[in-house]
Amino acid sequence: MSYRTEPEISFSDKERFDLGVAWVTLSVAFALFLDPPAAGGFEIGSFLTLTALSFVTVGVAFLAHELAHKVVAIEFGQVAEFRADYQMLFLAVMSALIGFLVAAPGAVYHSGRITERENGLIAVAGPSTNLVLAVLFFPLIAFPGVLGVIGHLGVLINLFLAAFNMIPFGPLDGKSVLGWSKAVFAGTFALSVALLVGFFLVFGFWW
Repeated sequence: MSYRTEPEISFSDKERFDLGVAWVTLSVAFALFLDPPAAGGFEIGSFLTLTALSFVTVGVAFLAHELAHKVVAIEFGQVAEFRADYQMLFLAVMSALIGFLVAAPGAVYHSGRITERENGLIAVAGPSTNLVLAVLFFPLIAFPGVLGVIGHLGVLINLFLAAFNMIPFGPLDGKSVLGWSKAVFAGTFALSVALLVGFFLVFGFWW
């Protein structure tokens, strides 16, 4: 009798370091994006509060997104590790300072024999995870105080990451998904954008 051995998920020291740097940098970038100094009235207290809130919400959104890529890649027999893109992290902070955000902190790189379908499934796993997290964060909006703010930012950030990463350009997930299935790409991208726009129209920014 043979038993299937479950793929082992492990993290190298380099991968942990890159994940940590990307997490902190994205948290700062989102805080600047949500309350950019260019808009005037910048206050250090507000910035630190937003950074702390972003650290929680961005941390969950970012780590779950990348972990989803890694888990699915390993399930398909790949060797997979996250690597930060330090130039893109710098761009995230700089773009946030002037009121828009480029959120491409790095990627899970995988190697091994793989089909186009498997590559597409690895790619769509990240944005799909963010959509699920947005749904899970949504009920927290009904609570007053910090919980409500965390819920609001959790939905906002996850919908943003889902929509942004589905753009079919460069290293973003949308390009791989589109190369595999136009139907899956169109459905995931349209849903992400529609939910993001709808959320803005109904709830706006939390302040």
